[in-house]
Amino acid sequence: MAKIDIESLPRRTGCGYPAPFDQPCRGRVRRGLGDAGGLTDFGVNLLELAPGAWSSQRHWHSAEDEFVWVLEGEVTLIDDRGEHAMRAGEGAAFPKGDANGHHFVNRSDAPVRCLEMGSRKPDEDVCDYPDIDLRVGPGHDAEYRHKDGSPYPARR
Repeated sequence: MAKIDIESLPRRTGCGYPAPFDQPCRGRVRRGLGDAGGLTDFGVNLLELAPGAWSSQRHWHSAEDEFVWVLEGEVTLIDDRGEHAMRAGEGAAFPKGDANGHHFVNRSDAPVRCLEMGSRKPDEDVCDYPDIDLRVGPGHDAEYRHKDGSPYPARR
């Protein structure tokens, strides 16, 4: 498949984090462009953030590279080095194994659209969340867990 009809793709709203960590991401929408095109080595998502929404909790990956390119609007990248305003036409890269926790927050009054690209190595990757008691991976069906390894209560 070559051309992808973005409007026909399912919108994945919010996130799968356990409460209360899911709250800031409720205004997040993703559309799986890579999935729609049959890609298996890396993923590509169209990310839309409503005003006030976060892309994720601050995190880093042990075995997956990430790259984000801003398409529309202005978003704030927050990482271990501070806060960085990013506008359309700017990007950020996060190499695997670099323990630089990062996420994006829409502090503007307008929606933001970004492309997210990353490796797909769920059987190798552990995702760590430095600000909160959360970790996931490795494994395709990995569940979010406390950093001591104990599970969160099942979602209802």
